Amino acid sequence: MRLHKLSTLLAATTLLATSSAMAWESENGQYSSSASVALASDYVWRGYSQTEEEAAISGSFDYSHSSGLYAGTWASNVDFGDDASAEIDIYIGFGNDIGDTGLSYDVGVLRYLYDGEDYDWNEYYGSVSFMSFTAGVAYSGDVYGTDETGVYYSLGFDYDLPIDVALSAGIGYYNYDATKNHTDYHMGLSKDMIGFGFDVSYFGMDSNAEDTYGDLADGRIVFTISKSM
Repeated sequence: MRLHKLSTLLAATTLLATSSAMAWESENGQYSSSASVALASDYVWRGYSQTEEEAAISGSFDYSHSSGLYAGTWASNVDFGDDASAEIDIYIGFGNDIGDTGLSYDVGVLRYLYDGEDYDWNEYYGSVSFMSFTAGVAYSGDVYGTDETGVYYSLGFDYDLPIDVALSAGIGYYNYDATKNHTDYHMGLSKDMIGFGFDVSYFGMDSNAEDTYGDLADGRIVFTISKSM
């Protein structure tokens, strides 16, 4: 059963209104956990909509160790025009600073699971960050369970503006055997106020992506409200 915009909105409102503090840290500071919930006007992944341009509710839970080891899960409703109703991601990774160089890294593996359809798949990722920039690559030899190879290259930029507003921007290039290679890009502003996070971002893609995904790849503005717990 597909999750439509109205039921999504009502569910998100309930979660945001009744959420209790879930962040936790052990007495010795070695272990910690956190959770979040978000309501967005669309779920955009690598430039194109995963919800037929409808609203999305998502949530996450993460557990980490001071060494840099972490594991977590993230989930959202989806709509691909078939029986898939939800995406559930499970991941484990390791991230840390590289000495006193100002560089940091993050490597891990992610499992995409889809309720209602049988195209679960794995992806391996890694990134390096320096100052406001992050460069990353993600690889899978079985995208959507099709035995097709996909390699996604990304470059991101994050910068703190006055009045505690954060600017983020990025560009990605997907070398995916099942479609034409395509590029996506985004730019957005976010701010924490009254205990919530607010974000407005613009997403766009090139003509190759539009040929593949049609209207789902059109440029769009996405509004998101989130709550960390």
